[in-house]
Amino acid sequence: MKIKVIVSAVALALSVGACSSESETEEVTHVISPTKQELPPSQPVSSSGLTQASLKQIGETLDIRYRVVTNIPDDNCDQDAADGRCFLAEIVLTSQVDIDSNDWAIYYSQMRPIQSIVGDEFTITRIQGDLHKITPAAGFSGIKKGQTKTIQFRGELWQLSETDAMPNYYIVADGLEPVIIASTQVSVDPETGMEVRPYVSAFTDSDSQYKRRETDKLQWATTEVLYRNNLNTPVDASLAENTILPTPSKVSLKTDAKPISLKDGIKLELNGVSLDVVDAALQRLARIGVEQSNPEVESGVNTALYPLATASIEGEYRLEISSNEIKIFAADDAGFSYGLASLAALVDANTLTVNPMLVEDMPRYDFRGMHIDVSRNFHSKQLILDLLDQMAAYKLNKLHLHMADDEGWRLEIAGLPELTEVGSKRCHDLNEDTCLLPQLGSGPYSDTKVNGYYNRADYIEILQYAAARQIQVIPSMDMPGHSRAAIKSMEARARKLNAQGKVEEAKQYLLSDSQDKTVYSSIQYYNDNTLNVCMESTFTFIEKVIDEIAKLHQAAGVPLNLYHIGADETAGAWLESPVCKAFIANNDKGVTSMEQLGAYFIERTSKMLADKGIEAAGWSDGMSHTRPENMPKQAQSNIWDVIAHGGHKRAHQQANLGWQAVLGQPEVLYFDFPYEADPKEHGYYWASRNTNSKKIHSFMTGNLPANAEQWTDIENLPFEADDTLKTDESGKMISEPLKATFGFAGIQGQLWSETVRSDEVAEYMMFPRLMMLAERAWHKPSWEVPYQYQGAIYNQKSGFFTREMRQAQASDWYTVANTLGAKELLKLDKANIAYRVPTPGAVIKDGKLFANVIFPGLEIEYRDATGKWQNYAEGVKVTAPVEVRVIAADGKRKGRTLVIK
Repeated sequence: MKIKVIVSAVALALSVGACSSESETEEVTHVISPTKQELPPSQPVSSSGLTQASLKQIGETLDIRYRVVTNIPDDNCDQDAADGRCFLAEIVLTSQVDIDSNDWAIYYSQMRPIQSIVGDEFTITRIQGDLHKITPAAGFSGIKKGQTKTIQFRGELWQLSETDAMPNYYIVADGLEPVIIASTQVSVDPETGMEVRPYVSAFTDSDSQYKRRETDKLQWATTEVLYRNNLNTPVDASLAENTILPTPSKVSLKTDAKPISLKDGIKLELNGVSLDVVDAALQRLARIGVEQSNPEVESGVNTALYPLATASIEGEYRLEISSNEIKIFAADDAGFSYGLASLAALVDANTLTVNPMLVEDMPRYDFRGMHIDVSRNFHSKQLILDLLDQMAAYKLNKLHLHMADDEGWRLEIAGLPELTEVGSKRCHDLNEDTCLLPQLGSGPYSDTKVNGYYNRADYIEILQYAAARQIQVIPSMDMPGHSRAAIKSMEARARKLNAQGKVEEAKQYLLSDSQDKTVYSSIQYYNDNTLNVCMESTFTFIEKVIDEIAKLHQAAGVPLNLYHIGADETAGAWLESPVCKAFIANNDKGVTSMEQLGAYFIERTSKMLADKGIEAAGWSDGMSHTRPENMPKQAQSNIWDVIAHGGHKRAHQQANLGWQAVLGQPEVLYFDFPYEADPKEHGYYWASRNTNSKKIHSFMTGNLPANAEQWTDIENLPFEADDTLKTDESGKMISEPLKATFGFAGIQGQLWSETVRSDEVAEYMMFPRLMMLAERAWHKPSWEVPYQYQGAIYNQKSGFFTREMRQAQASDWYTVANTLGAKELLKLDKANIAYRVPTPGAVIKDGKLFANVIFPGLEIEYRDATGKWQNYAEGVKVTAPVEVRVIAADGKRKGRTLVIK
């Protein structure tokens, strides 16, 4: 269907936090194309003569390359934006056909806003968020077959990763279907299973391409750097033999008893415990080779569950293994499951034996969570189910499911079909009647895996699957900021109903004021992503969504008692809204200024939830705007402040309010950040560029500022954490130590999905880091610096983290690392989890190869000038050049290949 659409777009300035108040109107004739379709026999022709066939030919043959030239700023950077920081990059076009027409545009996602363009042949315009459009300019002279044209530009801040360059550029022309430019599509490495961006030029210069600024001391994770980092970890599989992850409170080995074989399975004696309670744990045992045997057959080890009347904490259990039987004692469902999980952790998947011992165990924190964002890029129900399996295996008990943000709404809501009909997909519909604008390299079509949603049956299944594993699902639909998918869906609903003459019904769930002329920019560069909190229809919408989600929980038999509202606000989003001006002038809510609107929204929504028996949760920045006296007594705050930037202060402040403060420090618990400092690693990197398992293991959760003694900041520079009492000039307290009567409720890992486009990449980013999350959530290490309630200042010379503590931490890591390499990663292989196979450390000395790996026990291969991959042996003679890689525990998948420089 050919439709002529008049599109109005605000012409935004290209710097963060600033945009023009002027608007431009662009007349676009195009075919609404929510799904990719075969071309019809008779093809339309654009106004300048381009046909669908010729446009398709351009898309199939145009070669595009993206290259970061330098991140070193020069005098041409915008000195009024981003502290004068900018990068120089180029998009190189090489055509295999003559392109004489200027009646076309290339749409693509550009992570950082563009400041200026070199030359006069092309213009680049930002449409919304990261969606940009390249068009021929007045100086465009065409592109001849075989000719190369370079579009060089400066962008804000820096680009330090190859994954910054989003895929799926597409070309459009007046009246024609959009066509993806084939050279910009991702491919999958057949050996690693990971996405590859062949259109991105590799980084080659650490100083100009991979440093944030002149002070940056972070080293590129070359084979030599990795070798040095891994050097002190011994290769000792015996360390894994009696190890359980996460580490139990107490383990007593029975040295005089013989190992017990589970090859014939186990015979389960329930003693009144429901089989449903432990079925998931039994499935995990079966995956690694320990089946339930027939109770009528003699073979199999007797395994009995014994209910206890009480326990000091939920999940507490006792596991007794003798030479002829196994006993598990617990007072609740979680305890029995965790007892079986520990049995599975002890099993060597190759020998299926365990040693007799007594395990007495309980968790450190009540809240042990994992957050996954399925809104930016959708992830399948199967991924969520697989994640829940692994969470249960490692005793995590909270799944924070982030299902709505700017780029997508992922849950079917009864009575509001537009949320999924429009808000669950992105495609080239500039009017956003059928879908949202493309973002994050999603391309022009809606039938891609990054689009999608969970229907009501899917969500009920997820809830029940989680409950069977003693995991609570915490639904999250972000608001009032990060709400563009909801806003645009409800605007599409209103347009449809208005066209039907249903004017009042069209207003019922509107989230935006059409007369609002406020100019603002969110951190992701949207100017239209914030709910208007002065409209009653906004709260009607929120209550409708919450009630419908609560019904799904009820249908699943799992009450909704914790709901995450996000609580992000966009400062100044409502300043020019007539509705908000009228609300400020006349309301009975006690709101007297625009500055109070963010707090008013969070407080009102939290009270709405409390009235329904649901606790409100939100991110710490938004929650800090509230007036505690206006909040329900019970509230949860997810702390995402960076410790190197004083992040302990807000954590202490909100814990001292009596709120459930859940730690999620980005530099150690954001799993969308790179594992190692390498531009080929996936992920954003605004707080950390090297969050590997060892760093997560080192996290001292009970003393946040003390981490300044062992960590550096994002540029590998030391920092200081001042945890003393601070007041302003009026004597008002602005920071305080943690009070002894309060503490943290727990910790949570986060996977945000801006760069995570597939289920395989999601698993790569989460595993094996999730196991270290579980370790820190469950077990309090002996080497953690005790918290100084009177206050203290921590830095790399303050000395609270003693030499003995450091040695104990290192010894602990050696055990954990060998346990992962010797037995735990193999269990992930058996569960078909696409965990990250690490990159190896390696050096060549006197013509001999020396290599190591962060998880001892994994095999290393090398390929030298002879051209054949061979198993590594220490000190083997090699001929340069030499490549090295690590093999997955089951010997199948390969890690990313590195070249020894």
